[in-house]
Amino acid sequence: MREREDYVVPFFNNSVRFDKPPLTYWCQLASYRIFGENDFAARFPTAVAAAAAALVLLAWGSRIGAERVGWLAAIIFTLCLQTFIHGKAAVADMWLVLFVTAAHWAGYELLRPAFSRGDSTGGERPATAWWWLFYAALALAFLAKGPIGWTPLLTVAASKFFLPNLRLHRQFGLAAGVAFTLALVGLWGIPALLRTNGEFFRVGIGHHVVERSIATMEGHGGNSLGMYVLTLPLYFLTLFLSFFPWSLQLPWLARQLRKGRDARDLYLLTGSAIVFLIFTLVKTKLPHYTLPAFPLLALLLARHLAPVTARANRAYRTAFITGTVLLAIALFAFPLAKRLVPSAQLLEQASADLRPEMQIGAVEYVEPSIVWYFRGRAKGWLTSLPPKNARSFMAEPGARCLILPTSLAASIFPDRPREWRRYATRGWNIVKGRRVDLTLLIKSA
Repeated sequence: MREREDYVVPFFNNSVRFDKPPLTYWCQLASYRIFGENDFAARFPTAVAAAAAALVLLAWGSRIGAERVGWLAAIIFTLCLQTFIHGKAAVADMWLVLFVTAAHWAGYELLRPAFSRGDSTGGERPATAWWWLFYAALALAFLAKGPIGWTPLLTVAASKFFLPNLRLHRQFGLAAGVAFTLALVGLWGIPALLRTNGEFFRVGIGHHVVERSIATMEGHGGNSLGMYVLTLPLYFLTLFLSFFPWSLQLPWLARQLRKGRDARDLYLLTGSAIVFLIFTLVKTKLPHYTLPAFPLLALLLARHLAPVTARANRAYRTAFITGTVLLAIALFAFPLAKRLVPSAQLLEQASADLRPEMQIGAVEYVEPSIVWYFRGRAKGWLTSLPPKNARSFMAEPGARCLILPTSLAASIFPDRPREWRRYATRGWNIVKGRRVDLTLLIKSA
């Protein structure tokens, strides 16, 4: 997108990418301009979004209870396992989390007159400011990852069940607000649809939203009806790992809520439950899909932990231990694990032989990591090749490099020219969970 100077239609590796709307890519483009084209620059915006989500929780928690609630909520969210994993990944989820959380906060503020009295507000902002924030956050959440960003609307609508006197149209100005949200989305969406003749909608919504909901995609979920039924409780089971170590407090929280809960608890519970229910019913399943519910769970847990001094102090000790362990993993384990990433190791070995004008080919290992690592040195686009075309690719004029399984390299190029450089590595394809043995061949001219 940066090289094409096309910021409307997402492109990756010189091909259109309709998987997601462009907000995450825009942020990565800005990061590339600052830090250059590398994996750090691709990941950095996600870390910014995660930090911003923690700040939202800090501010919201301080208004929903006290400053201690805000700090504890931010700590719980930041130091749960799923945030640690996705808070540094070059994916769209954390931007979705940020704006869904902001919309839920704005929705809460618009609902405040309907909640019971006695809340410590610390001063009121004009309701119009929260109205603008609510609908702007919904638009940005859609631009991050599509219609799932509009779940706060469902949370607000469901509030009618525990706030029976609520007048949604009066408090939220729904007609004008939805029009404002659609207008913001349309500033990008209409040009994108026109430029792609509607293909963006057909693939982005039809394939990646509708089909993902009713069919298993990329092997994530159960194909048969029986397997679908068996996977229905998946997220309620993975929550204890994804939300670790704070998931250990959830049974205690459930007991507290059974003893007594107010409208604020119900608002946070409803927002969390809607996210879990939607992805429970969706057929394609991945553990991180429910991440937008985690800030609400963190705030709900913090709200009940903070007043119980002994448990709150234990939570801070848990946070210190967890933070220390995660910091050690980040500083020491991840650099060691990088040695298992084949693309990174091949780049390290062959860095001196790569040239900007080189074309890049790959056989049976066409992973995005090749683009992340190699594009900083070789500006050619990654070309996926069947084994039968490997020789003709390398025979074409100009500098070229080819990545392929070592077993194929021996059979396809038994008599490779002496001037070609050869590098080999073994590692893991972490996404697919299998070991790989790769060879990199480089032809300088």
